[in-house]
Amino acid sequence: MVTTRDLWLETSDVIPMFPTLVWRFELKADFRDAMDAKLVPLLGQLRRDRPALAAGQGWQSEQTLHARPELQDLCACVSHVARSILRFWRIGYDALEITGCWATVLAEGAMHRAHTHPNNVLSGVYYLRTPPGADTINFHDPRIQARVIRPPVVELTAENTDQVVVRVSQGTLLMFPSWLEHSVDASTSGQERISISFNLMYSAFAEHIGKPLW
Repeated sequence: MVTTRDLWLETSDVIPMFPTLVWRFELKADFRDAMDAKLVPLLGQLRRDRPALAAGQGWQSEQTLHARPELQDLCACVSHVARSILRFWRIGYDALEITGCWATVLAEGAMHRAHTHPNNVLSGVYYLRTPPGADTINFHDPRIQARVIRPPVVELTAENTDQVVVRVSQGTLLMFPSWLEHSVDASTSGQERISISFNLMYSAFAEHIGKPLW
């Protein structure tokens, strides 16, 4: 059967442009367990003198955890995958450093509103405890103009959604551009959700990256 389209169309293509990428890594169980055996006691020590979290409450540590010896293995892992991301981006300068690293604990009902991490190039999060009902993170469409018209859709796909929900588990490591807006829905679990977040920026930014390109 010949359709009207076949009479005038010789070929067609869809050209993807300006992708927004999130990298997900699942750490090996033995490496994950050995690392968590150091991290969990450290977080317990940091929270030792604080009251237990009530429903809807969260706790964040200092932002310099990457300076602690218990974080050495995690920081090495993060730095390694960050360099591989820069190679994937074909960026010629690959010296990065962790500018901040902190732990977050969320009780039942606690959430994180949509936000970004300014003045960094890469951000990420490592998950220590992700009970059911507290095992997702949301990434939001960075294309502001795409929100001008929102017609109904018959099926949500990666091409028409304004939010992608990524499921995580113990040992998951996510990396993403620091400008990518993200949020965490209110936990529905009676157990605490525990994660460690971090930011990375180019070392000696002003010397190597900040110079004018013209």
